Amino acid sequence: MPIQRTQREIRQRAPAWLVGLLVISFAMATVSARDQATQERKIRVWAQAAASPVQSLFSGAAGGVGGTFQYLGSLRGAARDNETLRQRLAETEARLREAEAARAENERLRGLLALKDEKKFEMVAARVVARDPSQWFDSVIINRGSSSGIEANMPVVTPEGVVGRVAAVSPISAQVMLLTDERAAAGAAVGQLEGSNSLGSVRGFGTNGLLDMRYVSGLDQLPPAGTPVLTTGQDGIYPRGLKLGEVVEAKAGTATTSHEIKVRPSARLNSLSEVAVLLYRPPPRAVPTPTPEKTDKGRSK
Repeated sequence: MPIQRTQREIRQRAPAWLVGLLVISFAMATVSARDQATQERKIRVWAQAAASPVQSLFSGAAGGVGGTFQYLGSLRGAARDNETLRQRLAETEARLREAEAARAENERLRGLLALKDEKKFEMVAARVVARDPSQWFDSVIINRGSSSGIEANMPVVTPEGVVGRVAAVSPISAQVMLLTDERAAAGAAVGQLEGSNSLGSVRGFGTNGLLDMRYVSGLDQLPPAGTPVLTTGQDGIYPRGLKLGEVVEAKAGTATTSHEIKVRPSARLNSLSEVAVLLYRPPPRAVPTPTPEKTDKGRSK
């Protein structure tokens, strides 16, 4: 019985063994087989072909991840470059503003020097350091005072025209009352001084930045807009011939009323930086000498 069972099992398993032997033989033949053109083992070629899609998938994924990190790195580098460029641009703009401010200051100072040569007056250059809010911006503080020879009522000018007059003085500073202050006034003439009969005075409104020219006779010719207004020197503060402004509006008067004339100041009073104080003292007015009384020829002694 055992022998018969063994033979029966052998007959049953023989096909499986045969198949196994065939598979082993095919595998050995496949492993040892080579491609006639490349002499590569075919099993390697087949394995590479089978693994190629998987390799492509992982290679693409790895490349995508690497490209993403590379892109993010380039973005960070571009952000750093942009920040550096912005800082350099801000520094360049600051230097340009400083250079422009220095150029403008030099132009103003050259204008003051030219004014000194033109008017033949001794003057002290000063910088505006503050505005007085209690006076509604109609006065400014300059950084020069009595230690520089400045006195009350000395005229203050720019190359464009009259600014105002010194109202108060300390050793190292002074307060300047602007022309637009209601308390400020200056003797003025419309047009050229030579032969001009349109004489009067200008005074600030204190509100709109214009000057009101008063006391110009309604019988005089009405001045057109743009006509210059100059100082006459008769007020005992400003020397003759300084430019006060120009006519912007004029309304005709009558034989009994004066012209109504509005004047825009020549100096830019709302943006003063450097000014010049004229060390001007008006000449003393001549005092008329009394004439001796005449005696009657026929009066008896």
